[in-house]
Amino acid sequence: MNTLSMKNSFEKFGIFMLTFFFSTLALAQEATKTPDLNVDVTTTKTTTTEEWFTNPIYWVIGGLFVIILIAIIARGGGKRD
Repeated sequence: MNTLSMKNSFEKFGIFMLTFFFSTLALAQEATKTPDLNVDVTTTKTTTTEEWFTNPIYWVIGGLFVIILIAIIARGGGKRD
């Protein structure tokens, strides 16, 4: 065997061993996990105040204002003869 094919064989074997090692490690972590069946459910009702910037009406009005402002600036303020 030449050295290039031997090197490729070692690389493939190394990748196989790393894959095997990491998959075994991942499965071992799952096997030791015990399920937690004691679940406490508590509900609390909280009231939140809505901020002005979360209301879509303000976004629409702001967008219209920006469009009108751009149209006025692009139109120009001078008289045309």
